[in-house]
Amino acid sequence: MADLVWTLADAETATRHTDQIRDLYATVYAEPPYCEGPEHVAQFGRWWKGHLKQPGFALATARDGERLVGAVYGYTMPSGEWMEPDADEPPAELREAEKCFVVEWMALPGYRSKGVGRHLLSMLLQPRREPWAVLAANPAAPARRLYERMGWVQHGQIRPRAIPDMDVLVLRLNP
Repeated sequence: MADLVWTLADAETATRHTDQIRDLYATVYAEPPYCEGPEHVAQFGRWWKGHLKQPGFALATARDGERLVGAVYGYTMPSGEWMEPDADEPPAELREAEKCFVVEWMALPGYRSKGVGRHLLSMLLQPRREPWAVLAANPAAPARRLYERMGWVQHGQIRPRAIPDMDVLVLRLNP
């Protein structure tokens, strides 16, 4: 981990890394329990372009030489908004607050369980001004248990059409 290069980028800088982010997504989400294919990667590419336009967008990356080995990104979810229409309703204090929506958190297999993911998430969340962070996690993914160990708390589920139900997790950032 000592030889990795860590960066935190805004949307303008992140745009230059679109191909590498898409390739990282394709590699990570091809594995179980996700088993996503080319159609999911194409959908991610469309979402990524929209996410880059969101307020408060930030991308934390880890590189081993020129190779992108991990990334996490998110943006500000405005007050009054929540995950998606088919999500369980959150407590009022969550809905009414701005939140940092952690959209994707990815690390290549050889870089997992070495603190890379934790460091990336810390880089993304430490400077945030929102009182809460929120994300959706596949209940069958190993990262789901890591979130609990890091203090994330489940507040319902979302029920996307194209993928399995996901747990909605929140973390208090700033009182």
